[in-house]
Amino acid sequence: MQIHITPRNIILTGAIHEFVAEKVSHLEGHGETILAAHIVLLHNHDRKKPYIVKVHLALSGPDIHAEDAEADLYVAIDKVIDKLSRQISKLKTKKKEHDKHRIQQKREAEKRGYKRP
Repeated sequence: MQIHITPRNIILTGAIHEFVAEKVSHLEGHGETILAAHIVLLHNHDRKKPYIVKVHLALSGPDIHAEDAEADLYVAIDKVIDKLSRQISKLKTKKKEHDKHRIQQKREAEKRGYKRP
C-alpha cells in the first residue's frame, strides 16, 4: 500500500509520519485491499480545533473518505482512523450480505427448477 502524507502549515516530523503510517497499516487487518492512502494534515491557528486530518483510501471498490478536527493532532488522527475502520467494516458487511443473498437466490431458483446461467 502506498501512503502519501501532505502537511499543510505543519512540519511533518518522523514521529508524526511513523504514527500515521502505523495507524493506516492497521486498517489492512480488516481484510480489504487498500491500494493507496492519501492523508492531509492541516493546521489552522484561528480555529477552536486547529488540527484537521483528512484521509482518502483507494480500495478495489469504492473509495473511502474521512475527516476530523481536534485540538490535538494525534487525537484527530486516532478519530479519523476509527471512522475509517467503521466504514471499512460496514463495506465488508454489505458485500458479505450481498453475496449471501445471491447464493440464497441461486439455491431457491434451483429448488424450483429454474436454471441460471
